Amino acid sequence: MKTLRFIYSQLPLGRSSAAACGFLPRFPCRGAAPTLLASRTLALSASSLKNRNDSSSHTEGEEGEGELEDSEVEELFQQQVPAGLGQGQQRVFIVHPDVKWGSRKQYLTTAELMMAEAEGLVKTLDNWTVVDTIILSTKTPEKKKIFGKGNFQFLTERIKQTVGITAVFVNVDRLSPLSEREFEEAWGVKVFDRYSVVLHIFRCNARTKEAKLQISLAEIPLLRSRLKNEMADLDQQGGGSRYIGGSGETLYEVQQRLLKEREGKIRSALEKLRRKRHLLRSQRKHREFPIVSVLGYTNCGKTTLIKALTGDSSLQPRNQLFATLDVTVHAGQLPSHMTVLYVDTIGFLSQLPHQLIDSFSATLEDITHSDLLVHVRDISHPETVNQKANVLNVLKNLEIPHRLLGSMIEVHNKIDLLDNYESSEPGAVLISALQERGLDELKKAVEREIVKSTGKQILDLRVDLSTPQLSWLYKEATVQDVQVDADEGSAVVKVIISAAAYGRYKKLFGGR
Repeated sequence: MKTLRFIYSQLPLGRSSAAACGFLPRFPCRGAAPTLLASRTLALSASSLKNRNDSSSHTEGEEGEGELEDSEVEELFQQQVPAGLGQGQQRVFIVHPDVKWGSRKQYLTTAELMMAEAEGLVKTLDNWTVVDTIILSTKTPEKKKIFGKGNFQFLTERIKQTVGITAVFVNVDRLSPLSEREFEEAWGVKVFDRYSVVLHIFRCNARTKEAKLQISLAEIPLLRSRLKNEMADLDQQGGGSRYIGGSGETLYEVQQRLLKEREGKIRSALEKLRRKRHLLRSQRKHREFPIVSVLGYTNCGKTTLIKALTGDSSLQPRNQLFATLDVTVHAGQLPSHMTVLYVDTIGFLSQLPHQLIDSFSATLEDITHSDLLVHVRDISHPETVNQKANVLNVLKNLEIPHRLLGSMIEVHNKIDLLDNYESSEPGAVLISALQERGLDELKKAVEREIVKSTGKQILDLRVDLSTPQLSWLYKEATVQDVQVDADEGSAVVKVIISAAAYGRYKKLFGGR
């Protein structure tokens, strides 16, 4: 009967047929996060841009020609989430394999710190609690069961003796379908890896179209591996190789085809959103607002820093892993009164597979189009060196232009949590975003690098006050100082101006 129910659930029935391979449970989420994951809302501070005659604000989640409707995106997002699964509490046993040597050994961190991060990930999910943890040595992390025979038997006995657990979190980047199946059969509970746990966090925090589409895309590999396990179970019951309605397709082939069709639809929708983002980037460039991407390891304080730099009250930082997952843009002013756009990017994390990063590559591509990168580090964190290495590794994989990496400003945040902190790294800017300490120095450093990277010029221009020259400069450039000569009816104006704007100025008013 179980086999018949499973077969019936897999039959393609109209629009619901694509839900046939939904094996990913839905997990209870924390309360609504302010602005979360992966689509970029162009949240420009109205007060900062008012003087730029910006007649409208752009949200990159707006409808465009050929773009999926909200209901279609929601259907794609929810169709892999079977109703009624995972609605209660999750009581989790965390296992961290401590690799003693070889290419998989972590040299910049410790097993205890990696376990602490795993616990932080679990606690990020509402109603998830950590029941117990264990760090277990392994010499064979590439093997099916990860641990040797003796350690695996010890671990199995420990898990079975732990009362009330509903899941085991194996703290590795990705488990193979075979390993996942072996563990679930041995332990009798659901098994997760970092890939699946982080995806669950993302799913809970998704609010925008692009967020939901990119999460759905990132879940495809997970669904494929679980499909293999489901089909293996069905084969054992004698139903795995049956054909569907004379179509010539096995259950497994039908499921694979449905997943492939769903993946194609998601990629197509994301490509349309990518083109729209490109258009919005072009509009921002046309307005000549320099773009500063603020990046760093998750929970390093990026959002708190941007709120301090811009005064944007809509930003609500939280002390939590992946508290801010949306990529948003906020306007702020530098000491010269130049307006810049600060891009708040998704936080990075160690030990995530390339497949997950690839799914969100469209989200991160704005980094490559920035004028400047600001790398924020939680200098109080015991793993700050390892976190920096992970961030730089992700940037390397994203093929960030050398000019951006070379000019990147490193910010040491949360110095308020350390006594008399002094940096040994030249060029680092020391701040406390929470206490707004060191922000003036940071703004000056940003301004210096922006002037260099954008090719802007600092010029003294003599203007005739009877002409619209001065008002034009206020509109199209950054006016730093005006020295009026009342007798002559003129003024010397110190401006920061782009080459393009200066070319237009000379064409309109001639010379200097």
